[in-house]
Amino acid sequence: MNNNKYEQLDQWVDAHFQEEVRFLQALVQVPTDTPPGNNAPHAERTAELLTAMGLSVEKHAVPAEQVLAQGMETITNLIVRRNFGQDKAEGGPVIALNAHGDVVPPGEGWSHGPYSGELVGDWLTGKLYGRAAAVSKSDFATYSFALRALESLHSQGLPLQGGVELHFTYDEEFGGELGPGWLLKQGLSKPDLLLAAGFSYQVVTAHNGCLQIEVTVHGKAAHAAYPDSGVDALQASVSILNALYAQNATYKKISSEVEGISHPYLNVGRIEGGSNTNVVPGKVSFKLDRRMIPEEDPILVETNIRAVIRDAVADRQGINVDIKRLLLAHSLKPNPGNAALVDALQRHGEAVFGEPIPTSGTPLYTDVRLYGAYGIPAAIYGAGPRTVLESNAKRADEHLNLADLRGATKVVARTLLDLLQKQP
Repeated sequence: MNNNKYEQLDQWVDAHFQEEVRFLQALVQVPTDTPPGNNAPHAERTAELLTAMGLSVEKHAVPAEQVLAQGMETITNLIVRRNFGQDKAEGGPVIALNAHGDVVPPGEGWSHGPYSGELVGDWLTGKLYGRAAAVSKSDFATYSFALRALESLHSQGLPLQGGVELHFTYDEEFGGELGPGWLLKQGLSKPDLLLAAGFSYQVVTAHNGCLQIEVTVHGKAAHAAYPDSGVDALQASVSILNALYAQNATYKKISSEVEGISHPYLNVGRIEGGSNTNVVPGKVSFKLDRRMIPEEDPILVETNIRAVIRDAVADRQGINVDIKRLLLAHSLKPNPGNAALVDALQRHGEAVFGEPIPTSGTPLYTDVRLYGAYGIPAAIYGAGPRTVLESNAKRADEHLNLADLRGATKVVARTLLDLLQKQP
């Protein structure tokens, strides 16, 4: 009976859980701050640990010129393949499990070392601290140990068909094109289903898109005592910023039909300009982030943003504006092809955690969109709390509740069993 097999998977996870926690601690202890993005050392350490577990690891180094052009230093993406049949003709799906190892720098305010992997409390109910403890080195552990749990049943004679691939990549913070995007473009993988790093109390099936633009406003610098001899780039920038922020009132009138996603939003996250207090600014640059709901057309969104910027300074003599796209991340739209995956995650999530596990969208954007662009149905699920805020992801004292890690590992292992078990 399947119930007995689920219990066997759960027992394997329980018996190896301290090992799983130590594995996660070791991953957290190798920094992957991006920028600067020197992430190959972490891939090497991960490969070493996986190999010691008996898993065969492929290392795929992205060419240096591509990495440097993206503003990073080194990237080596990893693939672990475990085939349970002779070939795909036997009918089983290939399921890829993807998590990213690159993270934002830790910043200030930590009460636990950002690279410590410090355990507070006991192995079962405590918390593990460190940058990427929750997002998403945690799911390096979830997915690796779920695969090993499944392998333990297969080694005892359980027939399986299809395969599992672990995709551990290192370009999520800069858009993913040199992480999953690069693996897919190189033809190194074409799975039938994808599961990507997420949290334990919901299954995410859609997410926002994101447009990021850098705007550079050129005027003419001048001594502040003779302001009429210059052209103030900052005043022109204020006109642009006011016009951009005014768009948010319009965006709030646009609602997504995807649960968990509300409306589009625009944010300006960085501004630089001027040379000194007593100088009329000759150049100002700023970077904006425009979140797009799944129903929006990214091309139309970008066209509109560019028009708003240029119209805001159309009547200002001596002002020139450069507009540079930094990122265009498409949204992930709901895909009925993931139904079997989502159903299994929900059933086993409820069984393990003792509460219903809903499906929803998220206003974040993720690497999953890159798999979606290749027609690969996907879902987002892994180890973590109910919300990003609870985990302190991207903030000081990021942490993971170990009970969520253990539970999510069981859920993923059970789900893989459902999808790969060979039917009579």
